[in-house]
Amino acid sequence: MRVVVGDDHPVYREGVVRALAESGSAEVVADAENGRLALEAIRNLEPDVALLDYRMPQLDGLAVAHAVMRDGLPTRVLILSVTDDSATVYRALAEGASGFITKESSRQEIVDAVVSCARGNNILPSHLAGALASEIRQRARGNATLLTKRELQVVHLIAQGKTVAQIAEELYLAPTTIKSHIQKLYEKLGVSDRGAAVAEAMRRQLLE
Repeated sequence: MRVVVGDDHPVYREGVVRALAESGSAEVVADAENGRLALEAIRNLEPDVALLDYRMPQLDGLAVAHAVMRDGLPTRVLILSVTDDSATVYRALAEGASGFITKESSRQEIVDAVVSCARGNNILPSHLAGALASEIRQRARGNATLLTKRELQVVHLIAQGKTVAQIAEELYLAPTTIKSHIQKLYEKLGVSDRGAAVAEAMRRQLLE
């Protein structure tokens, strides 16, 4: 079983590479510090599995998973993340990942997940099954239910270029409350900045 490992934290990456090598079940054919290098290795080496950090410089794990799916590459992508909320997992699977595990997993759990993924199984932590089912049901009801009424108001105002202070003044709320709404809608949309939030909201037809 041939594996590519992608993670921008060298100590963690080296630990995963060592765990896979010592397992006797996998050959790590390349390890990469960013998503662009990981994707290059996947294209050149066509490993059985790519074990990728959710957040990496240049291209994150989801962008790499999407490229692998788009280009019809044979590699199965397994996402590693410190975050395991249902929206994040849903997005990873939607982008083409074959599985999702958290960085809290033990070395043996990571090795077992990689081996299982290489055998064609989809990997999902058991404690997320119920939450993911709820996420799928929510999405099936339509994107309009994804954000609360207040979160929709906030993303509309962000799209207008308003600052946190301006949004707080317009909605008669404290700036800290606005920041909390912004963080929550980031999580629900699977983004990390204002521009990406507006783009994703437009893609989901939440903004006209």
